[in-house]
Amino acid sequence: MAPWSIDTLLLCFGCGIVGAALGGLFSFVICGLIVLAGCFVILNGGSEFLLLQVGLGPLFGPHVGGFAAGVAAAAYAAGVKKNLASGTGKDILSPLVGTSWDVLAIGGVFAVIGHVLLQLLVKIPFVNSADCIALSVVGTACLARLLFLKELPWGSAASIREYGLFGTNEGALSWVPWMAQPARLVVFSFGVGLLSAAMAMGTKSVLDPMVAQGTVSATGAFVVPLIFAWGIAAISLVGLQLGTGEIQKLPVWHCQAILAALAFLLFNSLLLAAIVGVLAGLLQELVARVMWNHGSTHIDPPAGAIAVSSLV
Repeated sequence: MAPWSIDTLLLCFGCGIVGAALGGLFSFVICGLIVLAGCFVILNGGSEFLLLQVGLGPLFGPHVGGFAAGVAAAAYAAGVKKNLASGTGKDILSPLVGTSWDVLAIGGVFAVIGHVLLQLLVKIPFVNSADCIALSVVGTACLARLLFLKELPWGSAASIREYGLFGTNEGALSWVPWMAQPARLVVFSFGVGLLSAAMAMGTKSVLDPMVAQGTVSATGAFVVPLIFAWGIAAISLVGLQLGTGEIQKLPVWHCQAILAALAFLLFNSLLLAAIVGVLAGLLQELVARVMWNHGSTHIDPPAGAIAVSSLV
């Protein structure tokens, strides 16, 4: 798909409306389903369209309708329209179809902004070494926070003064409080690193001969091992979306998954991938404390950690 064509921009807008209607997290779960389906298609020697143009592209990628549109629309609904039942711009769980037409339209507009921002980021030297999809997700969330809640990326100055930049008010401010305990986070992220590296190793072993035969492109053969565990992690968040109480306490692990896979693909070491998984989990929590805890909208900690770590 031509990135600057009218058709592509229209499709971004339409899919952003759908993403906003579904809500940020549920649209991300669907994005994960599309990504995993696209991986299976490539593993069977099929087209890259579903993975690269739908799940990670302008149709329903995380930077457009597959997450960012719902985040921005929730910020608008809470900060401008005041018609979000939960009343908080951090609400990425609630479907927004019951709010108003302009909330849905904001989702479409921000999907277009996310797509345009991605096209610009990939042209900037050094910056384009990072995961620019993740950068775009963070960029549009920061823009929505500024426009609709009049807050800077680090959130409320009053909250920071009261609790400290890295403070959580004994977990009351925490992004995912059941993951914030360091020892638990380290052990879990180590396991995720190994799981993700195993999936990267397995899918790579299938795809490398297919590249040699000309069945699969080098791009597809790199992206599938990189994103496979990420897709599973994204789908697993359906439990967070639908659960309540103790049942809802699922881990958020797509950040550790993709960065551990990247480490394995670069260095071919399971141990290093596990260590990177741990570092990714800790960085994700740090981003949450700096950009989520004190804010009135959702700026995604996994996306922030992926953007920084992939650049490193």
